[in-house]
Amino acid sequence: MKQRQAIADRKRLKIGHVSPQLREGSNEEVLHFEVQALLDKAAKDASGSDSVNGDVSAQEINGTDVEVPERFSEIELDIVELSSTGDGLALSPSGQLVYIVPFTVPGDRVLARVIEHHKFRPYARTDFIKVINPSAKRNDGGIGCKYFSTCSGCQLQMLSYDDQLAHKKSILEKAYKNFSGLDPSLVPPISDTYGSPLEYNYRTKLTPHFDGPKGPKGQRKFTEVPSIGFTMKGRKKVMEIEDCPIGSPIVREGLIRERAKVAANIHKYKQGATILVRESTQRTPKTTSAPYAIKGDTEHLSSAAKSAPITTDPETGRPVIHKEFPTYIEEKTYISDMNENSVEYIDDWKFTSRAGAFFQNNNSILSKFTAYVRGHALPPAPKLGEPAVKYLLDAYCGSGLFAVTLSSLFKSTLGVDIDATAITAARANATDNNLSNIGFIEADASALFAGVPFPPAETVVVIDPPRKGCSPDFLKQLLGFGPKRVVYVSCNVHSQARDVGVLVQGNGKVRYEIESLRGFDFFPQTGHVEGVGFLNRVEVQKV
Repeated sequence: MKQRQAIADRKRLKIGHVSPQLREGSNEEVLHFEVQALLDKAAKDASGSDSVNGDVSAQEINGTDVEVPERFSEIELDIVELSSTGDGLALSPSGQLVYIVPFTVPGDRVLARVIEHHKFRPYARTDFIKVINPSAKRNDGGIGCKYFSTCSGCQLQMLSYDDQLAHKKSILEKAYKNFSGLDPSLVPPISDTYGSPLEYNYRTKLTPHFDGPKGPKGQRKFTEVPSIGFTMKGRKKVMEIEDCPIGSPIVREGLIRERAKVAANIHKYKQGATILVRESTQRTPKTTSAPYAIKGDTEHLSSAAKSAPITTDPETGRPVIHKEFPTYIEEKTYISDMNENSVEYIDDWKFTSRAGAFFQNNNSILSKFTAYVRGHALPPAPKLGEPAVKYLLDAYCGSGLFAVTLSSLFKSTLGVDIDATAITAARANATDNNLSNIGFIEADASALFAGVPFPPAETVVVIDPPRKGCSPDFLKQLLGFGPKRVVYVSCNVHSQARDVGVLVQGNGKVRYEIESLRGFDFFPQTGHVEGVGFLNRVEVQKV
């Protein structure tokens, strides 16, 4: 009945074509390409011809009237693709509109509710209601969180982990197809995605939040405890999250405790806030071979904490996980003060940084990840007469992750960053790890390579920029410096593909060739994938 009513209430909506301005590889930009590709395919299938291309279909499909169900109407949809954003894509019967349906996989037939039309984009967003007929690839038995299908944090829990990794490989493939601007012959085959050792209980940092009170300005105050958690999928609204199973055990316990603190002190807040829960690790060398006694009590801990097991330190009141290793005892706790220092270990390397600063949030994969980068950081053996590579420049060094873990490969390493606090942390980390061949400098963004003393032909540059990628000015400076090899690590493979395209096209004097590309799954159950690319300098032949 609802479906018949929805059809009867359909309105007509003019869909116009808007070319995206490629800036940061945002979800909207990603969807634009993938929705358009699906519409192109539908047009080809309908015409029985391969002559329909992106430009033609943009005019023939997007320039026509498209029937769209009324907002909030419920419709049955067949999911045909999984987008790089982690959402399912379904075609309208006419093949002229795409529905974005979260928490679905190709082959699902689902009931969805239309929640948003895009006046100048050929798609509509929906809420997932239920599965009518599940796909063979759907694995609801693998869902590990009671908030899945409501919380916006995870998108892929209904897929087996092998299928998640295969999907993330396809994300890189589509990123380089859609964002690099390169001929396919210039992009090597994408290697299989490297999986995380932990599929749940891996995240070492969570930032739950809550919204502020409503009412006239100056009169707003909390009269009850607000929802504390994460954003609801498809809404600008925080939903109540009592536990997050992708968090590490100590972080999950921290979430429970920090939520309780906010609830007890909500009268002190005048606006919404973000809560930090960051894991921190301390290692103590063994001084005796006697068995280690766990201190503290477990009487008042949550059931999740007791299964860890987690104890409470009687001196600090903080929860602690103790684990014994052959030569040291490890204690994990959590930090909620953004300005307090937190400590991470990667193998035997120790990293200290401000708890609120950026550091990779899946410690379980960092050993294999840094080993992979270390194993591929050096270029192929030099040709006869060419100098060997001796130097490393870490151009977005932060607290020194790559400078420290790659230092053994190079005669000298220099880390560069515009953040003075990060440089201070990086210098301390070099000292803590007894490394004497590393230096760090705070640089001006407009002249990052001005103080670099290394010969470009003997230098590897590693870059790990924020999600928006490198600025055009940085890429211009990098091409001007012209290092022998570039290692590009990115948390946004779409902005990475855009930047790599610039490096491959070059500046008329120097350009780069892509040696290899691979994804690392730092965030299982989500649609995110970390990209790692290795590029070698190629001299441009003068005509």
